[in-house]
Amino acid sequence: MSAPKPLVLVVEDEASQREILRYNLEAEGYQVLEAADGDEGLLLLAEQVPDLVLLDWMLPGVSGIEICRRMKRQAGTRDIPVIMLSARSEEVDRVRGLETGADDYMVKPFSLRELMARIRTQLRRTHPAATDTQLHYLALVLDPEAHRASWDGQGLKLGPLEFRLLANLMERPGRVWSRESLLARVWGRDHDTDTRTVDVHIARLRKALKAAGAPDLVRTIRGEGYVLGE
Repeated sequence: MSAPKPLVLVVEDEASQREILRYNLEAEGYQVLEAADGDEGLLLLAEQVPDLVLLDWMLPGVSGIEICRRMKRQAGTRDIPVIMLSARSEEVDRVRGLETGADDYMVKPFSLRELMARIRTQLRRTHPAATDTQLHYLALVLDPEAHRASWDGQGLKLGPLEFRLLANLMERPGRVWSRESLLARVWGRDHDTDTRTVDVHIARLRKALKAAGAPDLVRTIRGEGYVLGE
């Protein structure tokens, strides 16, 4: 079972542009959510936790600038990379977009090849397991490409789901992940799985860590979810 690909939310009112973006994103292996206006974009953000947002500046209803501003003010969405897409090419517009919190800014018409490169750059920073970058925490090492994990050189015996859970936790040590978020990230957004399943696989992960001589690194936060480390 391979790791689910990052989920990209495209908020763009031009149907032809959305179609082009969706086609190219899916060709790269990403999962894609689409919104045709600002209000729909906010609704999807409330229902899903995308790994990256492609956000048009000029939208019907709530503008892209306002969506970005709201995302960066909220704890649950402030760390999601936002790439602003706009026909506004003046320096003052670029500066405004970046000062609002956008992580990158591209002027229309843009090179799709360059856009995909910029998406990979942002995901490498926030979602390293999806880009085959080794993860480290204390003596814990996880290699997504080789599908190996170890504690102080001792290999961990992990099933596919436990491996993906550990990769997700290691991307953001100290972050509390809700069971719903872990389901979406590990099982995929189209899962039909009960949240109690997460508890079962967390228990298996803890057992594997203990067998390799690791301390109890995965903590339960009552009423919230799970966190790696403090």
